[in-house]
Amino acid sequence: MSLRIATFNVENLMNRFDFSGYRNELRQDRSVKLYDIRTEAEYRQIEQARAIAHTDDTRQLTALAIAETGADILCLQEVDNLEALQAFEYGYLFKMIGRGYRNKYMVDGNDGRGIDVAVMMREHTRDGQPIEFLRMKSHASLSYADLDLFDNEIAETNEPQDRIFRRDCLEIDVKVGGRPLTMYVAHFKSMGPPRGGMDGRTATMPVRSAEARAVRRIIENRFGREKSASKRWIICGDMNDYQERIVITGDRFNGFEFEHRKEDASAIDVFTADGFAENAVMRRPQSDRWTLFHTRGPEERHLCQLDYLLLSPSLAKNNAKRVPDIIRGGQPFRTIFPDGQAVERYPRTGWDRPKASDHCPVAMTLDML
Repeated sequence: MSLRIATFNVENLMNRFDFSGYRNELRQDRSVKLYDIRTEAEYRQIEQARAIAHTDDTRQLTALAIAETGADILCLQEVDNLEALQAFEYGYLFKMIGRGYRNKYMVDGNDGRGIDVAVMMREHTRDGQPIEFLRMKSHASLSYADLDLFDNEIAETNEPQDRIFRRDCLEIDVKVGGRPLTMYVAHFKSMGPPRGGMDGRTATMPVRSAEARAVRRIIENRFGREKSASKRWIICGDMNDYQERIVITGDRFNGFEFEHRKEDASAIDVFTADGFAENAVMRRPQSDRWTLFHTRGPEERHLCQLDYLLLSPSLAKNNAKRVPDIIRGGQPFRTIFPDGQAVERYPRTGWDRPKASDHCPVAMTLDML
Protein backbone atom coordinates (compact mmCIF):
# COMPACT_ATOMS: atom_id res chain seq x y z
CA MET A 1 0.00 0.00 0.00
CA SER A 2 1.44 3.35 -1.05
CA LEU A 3 0.64 7.05 -0.97
CA ARG A 4 1.79 9.67 -3.47
CA ILE A 5 2.35 13.06 -1.80
CA ALA A 6 3.58 16.35 -3.28
CA THR A 7 4.40 19.90 -2.20
CA PHE A 8 4.09 22.89 -4.52
CA ASN A 9 4.29 26.66 -4.13
CA VAL A 10 1.73 27.65 -6.76
CA GLU A 11 2.77 31.34 -6.70
CA ASN A 12 -0.07 33.70 -5.87
CA LEU A 13 -3.21 31.66 -6.55
CA MET A 14 -5.50 34.60 -5.86
CA ASN A 15 -9.10 35.54 -6.62
CA ARG A 16 -8.75 39.28 -6.04
CA PHE A 17 -6.88 42.13 -7.69
CA ASP A 18 -3.94 43.90 -6.08
CA PHE A 19 -4.09 47.62 -6.82
CA SER A 20 -1.37 48.62 -4.36
CA GLY A 21 1.07 49.11 -7.23
CA TYR A 22 -0.51 52.48 -8.02
CA ARG A 23 1.07 53.95 -4.89
CA ASN A 24 3.89 51.45 -4.33
CA GLU A 25 6.04 51.19 -7.45
CA LEU A 26 7.79 48.09 -6.10
CA ARG A 27 4.48 46.20 -6.39
CA GLN A 28 3.67 47.43 -9.89
CA ASP A 29 3.96 44.96 -12.75
CA ARG A 30 6.77 45.75 -15.14
CA SER A 31 4.47 45.73 -18.19
CA VAL A 32 2.27 48.43 -16.65
CA LYS A 33 5.31 50.66 -16.14
CA LEU A 34 5.62 50.97 -19.91
CA TYR A 35 2.45 53.09 -19.99
CA ASP A 36 1.76 56.63 -18.90
CA ILE A 37 -1.08 56.20 -16.41
CA ARG A 38 -2.59 59.42 -15.10
CA THR A 39 -5.27 58.33 -12.60
CA GLU A 40 -5.92 55.54 -10.13
CA ALA A 41 -9.13 54.62 -11.94
CA GLU A 42 -7.16 54.16 -15.15
CA TYR A 43 -4.56 52.08 -13.28
CA ARG A 44 -7.24 49.81 -11.83
CA GLN A 45 -8.76 49.21 -15.24
CA ILE A 46 -5.40 48.36 -16.81
CA GLU A 47 -4.33 46.16 -13.88
CA GLN A 48 -7.56 44.16 -14.06
CA ALA A 49 -7.09 43.53 -17.78
CA ARG A 50 -3.43 42.59 -17.31
CA ALA A 51 -4.10 40.19 -14.44
CA ILE A 52 -6.95 38.38 -16.17
CA ALA A 53 -5.01 38.01 -19.44
CA HIS A 54 -1.99 36.65 -17.57
CA THR A 55 -3.90 34.31 -15.27
CA ASP A 56 -5.42 31.83 -17.73
CA ASP A 57 -2.13 30.69 -19.29
CA THR A 58 -0.45 30.63 -15.88
CA ARG A 59 -3.09 28.43 -14.27
CA GLN A 60 -3.17 26.03 -17.20
CA LEU A 61 0.56 25.53 -16.66
CA THR A 62 0.11 25.23 -12.88
CA ALA A 63 -2.51 22.54 -13.44
CA LEU A 64 -0.24 20.65 -15.85
CA ALA A 65 2.53 20.60 -13.24
CA ILE A 66 0.12 19.31 -10.58
CA ALA A 67 -1.26 16.68 -12.92
CA GLU A 68 2.27 15.47 -13.62
CA THR A 69 2.92 14.87 -9.92
CA GLY A 70 0.23 12.17 -9.86
CA ALA A 71 -0.20 12.99 -6.17
CA ASP A 72 -2.92 11.63 -3.92
CA ILE A 73 -2.31 14.48 -1.44
CA LEU A 74 -1.11 17.95 -2.44
CA CYS A 75 0.43 20.37 0.05
CA LEU A 76 0.24 23.86 -1.42
CA GLN A 77 1.64 27.28 -0.61
CA GLU A 78 0.50 30.77 -1.67
CA VAL A 79 -3.23 30.08 -1.90
CA ASP A 80 -5.58 33.02 -1.36
CA ASN A 81 -8.61 31.17 0.03
CA LEU A 82 -10.78 28.09 -0.42
CA GLU A 83 -12.87 29.83 -3.06
CA ALA A 84 -9.80 30.45 -5.21
CA LEU A 85 -8.65 26.86 -4.72
CA GLN A 86 -12.08 25.50 -5.59
CA ALA A 87 -12.30 27.62 -8.74
CA PHE A 88 -8.83 26.51 -9.84
CA GLU A 89 -9.50 22.83 -9.17
CA TYR A 90 -12.82 22.84 -11.00
CA GLY A 91 -11.86 25.14 -13.88
CA TYR A 92 -8.38 23.77 -14.62
CA LEU A 93 -7.44 20.54 -12.84
CA PHE A 94 -10.80 18.89 -13.49
CA LYS A 95 -10.32 19.29 -17.25
CA MET A 96 -7.05 17.36 -17.02
CA ILE A 97 -7.62 14.67 -14.41
CA GLY A 98 -11.37 14.53 -13.85
CA ARG A 99 -12.76 14.03 -10.37
CA GLY A 100 -9.71 14.23 -8.21
CA TYR A 101 -9.01 16.51 -5.27
CA ARG A 102 -12.49 16.85 -3.85
CA ASN A 103 -11.35 17.50 -0.27
CA LYS A 104 -9.64 20.82 0.46
CA TYR A 105 -8.38 22.23 3.75
CA MET A 106 -6.86 25.53 4.81
CA VAL A 107 -6.94 28.17 7.56
CA ASP A 108 -6.22 31.89 7.37
CA GLY A 109 -2.63 32.45 8.47
CA ASN A 110 -0.44 35.46 9.22
CA ASP A 111 0.75 36.54 5.78
CA GLY A 112 0.21 40.23 5.10
CA ARG A 113 -0.81 39.54 1.50
CA GLY A 114 -3.26 36.84 2.56
CA ILE A 115 -1.49 33.91 0.90
CA ASP A 116 -1.83 30.75 2.96
CA VAL A 117 -0.91 27.07 2.98
CA ALA A 118 -3.53 24.53 1.91
CA VAL A 119 -4.01 20.81 1.35
CA MET A 120 -5.99 19.03 -1.37
CA MET A 121 -6.53 15.29 -1.26
CA ARG A 122 -8.27 12.53 -3.11
CA GLU A 123 -10.82 10.29 -1.45
CA HIS A 124 -8.76 7.23 -2.40
CA THR A 125 -5.15 6.62 -3.36
CA ARG A 126 -4.40 5.55 -6.90
CA ASP A 127 -4.23 1.93 -5.74
CA GLY A 128 -7.67 2.20 -4.17
CA GLN A 129 -6.96 2.72 -0.47
CA PRO A 130 -9.24 5.17 1.36
CA ILE A 131 -7.79 8.51 2.54
CA GLU A 132 -9.62 9.48 5.71
CA PHE A 133 -9.35 13.01 7.09
CA LEU A 134 -9.14 12.97 10.89
CA ARG A 135 -8.34 16.47 12.09
CA MET A 136 -6.72 19.80 11.25
CA LYS A 137 -4.96 22.25 13.55
CA SER A 138 -3.50 25.65 12.76
CA HIS A 139 -0.46 26.91 14.68
CA ALA A 140 -0.59 30.43 13.24
CA SER A 141 -1.36 32.01 16.62
CA LEU A 142 1.75 30.67 18.40
CA SER A 143 4.17 33.32 19.67
CA TYR A 144 7.88 33.12 20.45
CA ALA A 145 6.97 33.22 24.13
CA ASP A 146 4.49 30.34 23.78
CA LEU A 147 7.26 27.96 22.71
CA ASP A 148 10.09 29.64 24.63
CA LEU A 149 11.91 30.48 21.39
CA PHE A 150 12.64 34.15 22.00
CA ASP A 151 16.40 34.81 21.95
CA ASN A 152 18.85 37.64 21.35
CA GLU A 153 18.84 37.25 17.56
CA ILE A 154 15.05 37.33 17.37
CA ALA A 155 14.99 40.30 19.78
CA GLU A 156 16.63 42.46 17.12
CA THR A 157 13.48 42.38 14.96
CA ASN A 158 10.66 40.93 17.09
CA GLU A 159 8.96 40.98 20.47
CA PRO A 160 8.22 37.89 22.63
CA GLN A 161 4.48 38.04 21.84
CA ASP A 162 4.99 38.26 18.07
CA ARG A 163 3.76 35.29 16.10
CA ILE A 164 6.43 32.80 15.09
CA PHE A 165 5.07 31.71 11.74
CA ARG A 166 5.00 34.23 8.93
CA ARG A 167 2.18 32.14 7.40
CA ASP A 168 1.31 28.99 9.36
CA CYS A 169 2.26 25.46 10.23
CA LEU A 170 -0.89 23.54 9.33
CA GLU A 171 -1.08 20.15 11.06
CA ILE A 172 -3.32 17.56 9.39
CA ASP A 173 -3.93 13.98 10.47
CA VAL A 174 -5.16 11.38 7.98
CA LYS A 175 -5.44 7.65 7.74
CA VAL A 176 -4.37 5.95 4.53
CA GLY A 177 -5.75 2.45 4.27
CA GLY A 178 -6.29 2.63 8.02
CA ARG A 179 -2.69 3.68 8.79
CA PRO A 180 -2.04 7.09 10.37
CA LEU A 181 0.02 9.88 8.84
CA THR A 182 0.51 13.43 10.13
CA MET A 183 1.44 16.24 7.76
CA TYR A 184 2.95 19.59 8.74
CA VAL A 185 2.55 22.10 5.91
CA ALA A 186 4.61 25.28 6.20
CA HIS A 187 5.81 28.30 4.26
CA PHE A 188 8.70 30.03 6.02
CA LYS A 189 9.81 33.66 5.98
CA SER A 190 11.14 34.79 2.58
CA MET A 191 14.73 36.00 2.21
CA GLY A 192 13.98 39.44 0.82
CA PRO A 193 16.48 42.07 -0.34
CA PRO A 194 19.76 42.98 1.41
CA ARG A 195 19.39 44.96 4.64
CA GLY A 196 21.57 46.20 7.49
CA GLY A 197 24.77 45.45 5.60
CA MET A 198 23.79 41.78 5.18
CA ASP A 199 22.38 39.86 2.26
CA GLY A 200 18.68 39.07 2.54
CA ARG A 201 19.19 35.41 3.38
CA THR A 202 21.53 36.11 6.30
CA ALA A 203 19.39 38.97 7.63
CA THR A 204 16.25 36.82 7.80
CA MET A 205 17.90 33.55 8.88
CA PRO A 206 17.01 33.93 12.59
CA VAL A 207 13.30 34.12 11.77
CA ARG A 208 13.35 31.01 9.57
CA SER A 209 15.44 29.12 12.09
CA ALA A 210 12.91 29.98 14.78
CA GLU A 211 10.10 28.75 12.52
CA ALA A 212 11.98 25.47 12.00
CA ARG A 213 12.55 25.11 15.75
CA ALA A 214 8.85 25.76 16.28
CA VAL A 215 7.81 23.02 13.85
CA ARG A 216 10.19 20.62 15.56
CA ARG A 217 8.89 21.61 19.00
CA ILE A 218 5.29 21.05 17.85
CA ILE A 219 6.15 17.54 16.64
CA GLU A 220 8.10 16.67 19.80
CA ASN A 221 5.30 17.99 22.00
CA ARG A 222 2.78 15.95 20.05
CA PHE A 223 4.56 12.60 19.96
CA GLY A 224 7.20 12.93 22.66
CA ARG A 225 10.87 13.72 22.05
CA GLU A 226 11.96 10.09 22.22
CA LYS A 227 8.97 8.58 20.44
CA SER A 228 8.68 11.00 17.53
CA ALA A 229 11.26 9.06 15.49
CA SER A 230 9.02 5.99 15.40
CA LYS A 231 5.91 7.84 14.13
CA ARG A 232 4.71 8.51 10.58
CA TRP A 233 4.94 12.25 9.93
CA ILE A 234 6.18 14.47 7.15
CA ILE A 235 7.01 18.17 6.94
CA CYS A 236 6.07 19.65 3.57
CA GLY A 237 6.48 23.09 2.11
CA ASP A 238 8.49 26.05 0.92
CA MET A 239 11.11 26.71 3.59
CA ASN A 240 12.74 29.60 1.72
CA ASP A 241 16.22 28.36 2.60
CA TYR A 242 18.82 25.98 1.25
CA GLN A 243 21.78 23.96 2.50
CA GLU A 244 23.54 23.98 -0.86
CA ARG A 245 23.23 25.59 -4.26
CA ILE A 246 24.54 25.40 -7.79
CA VAL A 247 26.13 28.72 -8.77
CA ILE A 248 25.89 29.48 -12.50
CA THR A 249 28.46 31.48 -14.45
CA GLY A 250 29.12 31.97 -18.15
CA ASP A 251 26.62 32.61 -20.93
CA ARG A 252 24.87 30.87 -23.81
CA PHE A 253 27.55 31.93 -26.27
CA ASN A 254 30.57 30.59 -24.39
CA GLY A 255 28.77 27.97 -22.35
CA PHE A 256 27.57 27.83 -18.76
CA GLU A 257 29.50 26.54 -15.78
CA PHE A 258 27.91 25.06 -12.66
CA GLU A 259 29.68 25.11 -9.29
CA HIS A 260 28.30 23.27 -6.27
CA ARG A 261 28.55 25.21 -3.00
CA LYS A 262 27.57 23.97 0.45
CA GLU A 263 26.29 26.60 2.87
CA ASP A 264 27.81 27.00 6.34
CA ALA A 265 24.38 27.36 7.95
CA SER A 266 20.73 26.95 7.04
CA ALA A 267 17.39 26.89 8.81
CA ILE A 268 16.99 23.36 7.42
CA ASP A 269 19.84 22.26 9.73
CA VAL A 270 17.33 22.37 12.60
CA PHE A 271 15.63 19.34 11.06
CA THR A 272 18.53 17.38 9.59
CA ALA A 273 21.68 18.03 11.65
CA ASP A 274 20.95 15.37 14.29
CA GLY A 275 18.74 13.06 12.24
CA PHE A 276 15.42 14.42 13.50
CA ALA A 277 14.13 14.28 9.90
CA GLU A 278 15.49 13.36 6.49
CA ASN A 279 15.42 15.68 3.50
CA ALA A 280 14.27 13.12 0.93
CA VAL A 281 15.50 15.24 -2.00
CA MET A 282 19.08 14.56 -0.86
CA ARG A 283 18.64 11.08 -2.33
CA ARG A 284 18.89 12.65 -5.78
CA PRO A 285 22.24 13.41 -7.49
CA GLN A 286 24.00 16.49 -6.13
CA SER A 287 23.38 18.67 -9.19
CA ASP A 288 19.76 17.54 -9.55
CA ARG A 289 18.15 18.61 -6.25
CA TRP A 290 17.09 22.15 -7.18
CA THR A 291 13.50 23.33 -7.12
CA LEU A 292 14.05 27.00 -8.00
CA PHE A 293 16.16 29.07 -10.38
CA HIS A 294 17.18 32.34 -8.72
CA THR A 295 18.46 35.28 -10.72
CA ARG A 296 18.89 39.02 -10.33
CA GLY A 297 20.53 39.18 -13.73
CA PRO A 298 23.70 37.60 -15.20
CA GLU A 299 25.77 38.57 -12.14
CA GLU A 300 23.66 36.57 -9.68
CA ARG A 301 22.28 33.19 -10.73
CA HIS A 302 21.94 29.92 -8.92
CA LEU A 303 19.81 26.80 -8.60
CA CYS A 304 18.72 25.74 -5.13
CA GLN A 305 16.24 23.66 -3.17
CA LEU A 306 13.56 25.67 -1.36
CA ASP A 307 10.81 23.02 -1.42
CA TYR A 308 10.97 20.07 0.96
CA LEU A 309 9.55 16.71 1.90
CA LEU A 310 11.14 16.05 5.30
CA LEU A 311 10.45 12.51 6.49
CA SER A 312 10.34 11.18 10.03
CA PRO A 313 13.07 8.56 10.70
CA SER A 314 10.46 5.79 10.64
CA LEU A 315 8.95 6.94 7.35
CA ALA A 316 12.43 7.40 5.85
CA LYS A 317 13.56 3.92 6.93
CA ASN A 318 10.47 2.24 5.51
CA ASN A 319 11.01 4.07 2.21
CA ALA A 320 14.78 3.79 1.97
CA LYS A 321 14.70 2.98 -1.75
CA ARG A 322 12.15 5.61 -2.72
CA VAL A 323 13.44 8.76 -4.48
CA PRO A 324 11.34 11.91 -4.92
CA ASP A 325 10.56 13.45 -8.29
CA ILE A 326 10.98 17.13 -9.14
CA ILE A 327 8.59 18.38 -11.82
CA ARG A 328 10.28 21.02 -13.99
CA GLY A 329 8.14 21.15 -17.15
CA GLY A 330 6.50 24.37 -15.98
CA GLN A 331 9.75 26.30 -15.57
CA PRO A 332 10.17 29.30 -17.90
CA PHE A 333 12.72 29.14 -20.69
CA ARG A 334 15.02 31.56 -18.83
CA THR A 335 15.78 28.77 -16.34
CA ILE A 336 19.26 27.42 -16.99
CA PHE A 337 19.42 23.63 -16.70
CA PRO A 338 22.66 21.73 -15.99
CA ASP A 339 23.79 19.36 -18.74
CA GLY A 340 21.47 16.39 -19.18
CA GLN A 341 18.62 17.82 -17.09
CA ALA A 342 16.65 19.77 -19.68
CA VAL A 343 12.98 18.81 -19.97
CA GLU A 344 10.24 19.49 -22.49
CA ARG A 345 8.31 22.58 -21.37
CA TYR A 346 4.55 22.65 -21.31
CA PRO A 347 2.81 24.34 -24.28
CA ARG A 348 2.64 28.15 -24.14
CA THR A 349 5.42 28.43 -21.54
CA GLY A 350 7.22 31.75 -22.00
CA TRP A 351 10.78 32.96 -21.57
CA ASP A 352 9.95 34.47 -18.18
CA ARG A 353 6.16 34.07 -18.10
CA PRO A 354 3.71 32.52 -18.33
CA LYS A 355 5.01 29.67 -16.21
CA ALA A 356 3.54 27.11 -13.83
CA SER A 357 5.27 28.81 -10.88
CA ASP A 358 8.72 30.05 -9.94
CA HIS A 359 8.95 26.85 -7.86
CA CYS A 360 8.92 23.20 -8.97
CA PRO A 361 6.62 20.63 -7.38
CA VAL A 362 8.32 17.85 -5.40
CA ALA A 363 6.47 14.52 -5.34
CA MET A 364 7.23 11.18 -3.68
CA THR A 365 5.61 7.77 -3.38
CA LEU A 366 5.62 6.47 0.19
CA ASP A 367 5.03 2.89 1.27
CA MET A 368 2.71 2.98 4.28
CA LEU A 369 4.29 0.10 6.17
